[in-house]
Amino acid sequence: MTRTLFGTDGIRGTANQGNMTAEIALRVGMAAALHFTKGEHRHRVVIGKDTRLSGYMLEPALMSGFVSMGMDVILVGPMPTPAIAMLTRSLRADLGVMLTASHNPFQDNGIKLFGPDGYKLSDEVEREIEAHVENGLSENLAPPNSLGRARRLDDARGRYMEFVKQTFPKGLRLDGLKVVVDCANGAAYKVAPSVLWELGAEVIAIGVDPDGYNINRGCGSTDTDYMRSQVIAHQADIGLALDGDADRILVSDEKGELIDGDQIMALIAKRWADTGMLEGGGVVATVMSNLGFENYLTSIGLETIRTQVGDRYVVEKMRSGGYNLGGEQSGHVILRDYSTTGDGLIAALQVLAVVVSGDRPASVACRLFQPLPQLLKNVRIAGGQPLESAEVKETIKEGEARLANTGRILIRKSGTEPLIRVMAEGEDEALVLAVVDDIAAAVERASTP
Repeated sequence: MTRTLFGTDGIRGTANQGNMTAEIALRVGMAAALHFTKGEHRHRVVIGKDTRLSGYMLEPALMSGFVSMGMDVILVGPMPTPAIAMLTRSLRADLGVMLTASHNPFQDNGIKLFGPDGYKLSDEVEREIEAHVENGLSENLAPPNSLGRARRLDDARGRYMEFVKQTFPKGLRLDGLKVVVDCANGAAYKVAPSVLWELGAEVIAIGVDPDGYNINRGCGSTDTDYMRSQVIAHQADIGLALDGDADRILVSDEKGELIDGDQIMALIAKRWADTGMLEGGGVVATVMSNLGFENYLTSIGLETIRTQVGDRYVVEKMRSGGYNLGGEQSGHVILRDYSTTGDGLIAALQVLAVVVSGDRPASVACRLFQPLPQLLKNVRIAGGQPLESAEVKETIKEGEARLANTGRILIRKSGTEPLIRVMAEGEDEALVLAVVDDIAAAVERASTP
């Protein structure tokens, strides 16, 4: 069965349209409950959300779906995605649900599902839930005396904050460190500044005034200009930028220069390898990670294991191969000793531990390799199959010939937006730019009706 609801990271779409209506959310809740209500115990689901306006529509619809199937609902309000994964395990729940479209603008929303182990669902389980959505739900409704109940967990935020702080090295504090933290007007707008302050940092918090519309708008990990300018303006030691659901992190050094996910993974890999914490002898990354990152890991005796794009694929490879560190260049960093999914705040604390325990500024401590010139261009498509175009295929072939053995090209469809992502990297920056521009132009022409 082909999946029509689920993409690479749950269900995602424009709010109140297509797959992201209250009706679909209701049916997804019913279908997920049907799949996960096994056994005689009282079944429960944890539901969190980010700060999008559409959360007010989707949350009660999901809740109604679960309750109608006899499942109890625990509502925690705006919380980071990794907090929902953690609380699902902590509360012995059968299922966790996060309403978020991550780094997308406010008009989008999504439904991410976590199993009782805190991990995202497999393709097989998602297909089974889709099958339930399409038929058989009304036949399995709970009788009136077996309906579920709903309640709010008032201390959910505090539980997650204590969990996060426990991942910071014992004996260390952030005293004397001035930190700018951009919460993207999203799910971590309260917990992130509080955690940093409780650990002793002087905190300049931005992106902490959500209004339902401004999540990820001119802020967060997808737009770091303001965060980096605030690092300079406040003469801060470091800047942190989370995305809308706080499962990814990007960093700015004290000079306002960006430090991406590859550098963050390299930093943690080196520290963990030196302290004996790293498992598997390597780091799991995606095909997007820079060749400079791979070359650095090789130079310190570590392996780079690559997967297709998507943190779920990184996690799958980590679990099957026994690795405890992996992630994406975009800032998803999975530290499997602590979390079952990307956690921007926990990853940030690992970076801060390196900075605060040494006598080097972030510009030195957090920049371990020189990346090869790499360019990514997103081409918005109107429809069709532009990658099947003869012109696009020929342009890609020509680009590969021009780069020869000095670089590589990666073309892929976004799993969450109507985009074709065109990436190239190599030793010659001007050549990389020309190759990307040529392919992007060909894709745009091929997708124009």
